Amino acid sequence: MANSMAERAASAQLVGPDWAVNIEICDTLNDPSDDVSLEGLQQELEECKNDDVVANILSKGIKLRDYTKTVENNLREVELDSIQDYIKESDNLVSLHDQIRDCDIILSQMESLLSGFQAEIGSISSDIKVLQEKSMDMGLKLKNRKVAESKLAKFVEDIIVPPRMVDIIVDSEVNDEYMRTLEILSKKLKFVGVDPLVKTSMALKDVQPELERLRQKAVSKVFEFIVQKLYALRKPKTNIQILQQNVLLKYKYVISFLKEHGKEVYMEVRAAYIDTMNKVLSAHFRAYIQALEKLQLDIASSSDLIGIEARSSGLFSTRREPLKHRSSVFAVGDRINILKEIEQPALIPHIAEASSQKYPYEVLFRSLHKLLMDTASSEYLFCDDFFGEESLFYEIFAGPFAVIDEHFNTILSNSFDAIGLMLMIRLTHQHQLIMSRRRIPCLDSYLDKVNIALWPRFKMVFDMHLSSLRSANVKTLWEDDVHPHYIMRRYAEFTASLILLNMEYGDGQLEMNLDRLRMAADELIMKLSAQFHKAKLQTVFLINNYDMTIAVLKEAGSDGGKIQVHFEEMLKSQTTIFVEELLLEHFSDLIKFVKTRASEDPNASEKSIAVSEVEPLVKDFASRWKDAIELMHKDVITSFSNFLCGMEILRTSLTQLLLYYTRLSECVKKVQGGSALNKDLVSIQLIIHEIRKYSRTF
Repeated sequence: MANSMAERAASAQLVGPDWAVNIEICDTLNDPSDDVSLEGLQQELEECKNDDVVANILSKGIKLRDYTKTVENNLREVELDSIQDYIKESDNLVSLHDQIRDCDIILSQMESLLSGFQAEIGSISSDIKVLQEKSMDMGLKLKNRKVAESKLAKFVEDIIVPPRMVDIIVDSEVNDEYMRTLEILSKKLKFVGVDPLVKTSMALKDVQPELERLRQKAVSKVFEFIVQKLYALRKPKTNIQILQQNVLLKYKYVISFLKEHGKEVYMEVRAAYIDTMNKVLSAHFRAYIQALEKLQLDIASSSDLIGIEARSSGLFSTRREPLKHRSSVFAVGDRINILKEIEQPALIPHIAEASSQKYPYEVLFRSLHKLLMDTASSEYLFCDDFFGEESLFYEIFAGPFAVIDEHFNTILSNSFDAIGLMLMIRLTHQHQLIMSRRRIPCLDSYLDKVNIALWPRFKMVFDMHLSSLRSANVKTLWEDDVHPHYIMRRYAEFTASLILLNMEYGDGQLEMNLDRLRMAADELIMKLSAQFHKAKLQTVFLINNYDMTIAVLKEAGSDGGKIQVHFEEMLKSQTTIFVEELLLEHFSDLIKFVKTRASEDPNASEKSIAVSEVEPLVKDFASRWKDAIELMHKDVITSFSNFLCGMEILRTSLTQLLLYYTRLSECVKKVQGGSALNKDLVSIQLIIHEIRKYSRTF
């Protein structure tokens, strides 16, 4: 029964899982010999209820037992067919079995071989690890030995004193090879003196005495050598800069060696150089200043002031001798060109003296300071490069500065040339810029001191000019002449010069001082004009002076600014006054009528203008207007020194006359019965034509 169930199960697997379940259920139900348990049957029936095969069988009305037998028969047939297939393939199965067995044998052999390899590789790996540890240990030892070797070699090299070095230090001359040997000796001295390990070495006891003797010998030798070179600087006509650059700088390491290994000797060399250069440069500047003083041209004295009269007063009055260069006292003129020559070489005194040339002091000032800047720049850079001490410069130049200060203070205390002082102030500013561009600060304090000395002196001289205007004696200055006064010309030239010198600087203090000077000049010129008895002459005098002042300010090539504007307004005001005075002189009745009656309504009942009032005016004008204009023209030509200014005033006067006459003509036309005077009225076009004749000459 068990074999039958197994065969059916196998057959069921070949047919399908559903059929196996059904067959198993049927067999269980139909086999009475077995003790069938019905536990779980209901559940299995519920599961088979929805089975498609069972449903199909039931739908066809086939009995389950018959259907089961059919399935069993089919399974037996399939089983028999399968057995036949196995029988046919039996040889192949045997061969396959043999091959599998052979493979197992081979694989077993390979397993044994690989196991041996694995054991050998493990042994080799341990050997390699041992070798690697030995190699690292040997590498570390080699590295340590190399480090020790290099340190020992360096120690030997640094401490040993080669015979060749001894020979050079003791017997050779100071040259390039000697300098290189000094560097080696310096390194050895530093080595034995700095490294604490060296001080404990036994080798030092043998070497140190030899090194000390070499140091003393080297210090002594280079001291003698450098002192000889310094003495060469004292020889007359020696070009110091060439000697410094081409000779001394080649041996600047000597100074470094002395500074490090012979401090006392270095201080002696330093003091010797300071003493030498101080004396040499002081002598050079003293000689140059003495030569420059022979070239100086005196421009102004304490009496050369704006408000000082041009002639002396007294019972036996005689004109004071004019200074040769009196125009330079108040006008800058060509002297301003010195500001464009700031970088030109310094004057060579003997060449200038041979040509008998004289120069204003600002030219000598520029030349002296050009030499000072070039010499100071060279010396400052040399001290920094050769000695490594910038402070050395100030000790050297204490003497030259004292020589220049003594000269400058003497000149400054006797200087009354305000223009020259202002030029020197501007030159000093330019010199400061030059030194700033060179990035050399050695003259900063000196140039500041010069600037501080110049400004108070300029202010003092300026105040002298101002006081001369304020305290001027009007009676002695006045001349019965309406042309520009020489005092006003001095003032104009002086002001224009200072404005020109202040253009690029905008010094507010100087502008304030110029305003004070202008007010003093205004006050003085008004006092001088008041000396004329006629108002017309007063006006002409003022116009001439104002016009001249404006012209000088413009000729200076500068923007006169508010000072020029002030005088232009004053000129305009006085011109208006003169025009009215000139017209009143020739056409007084006409002007009075126009100003008083022409604006009234001629037909008003109370104050009607009668023909009899305007007829004399019309006929008088018609009879002499051309002659009057000609007289006005001659009057203007003789009154004003500036032709252009005179013609402009004449044109203004004629234009004003035309306006007056036009208003008179309009009034005549409105007067009752005024048409009778039309034949006597002069045509406006005719007057304009006549005015144009004079305008063409303008």
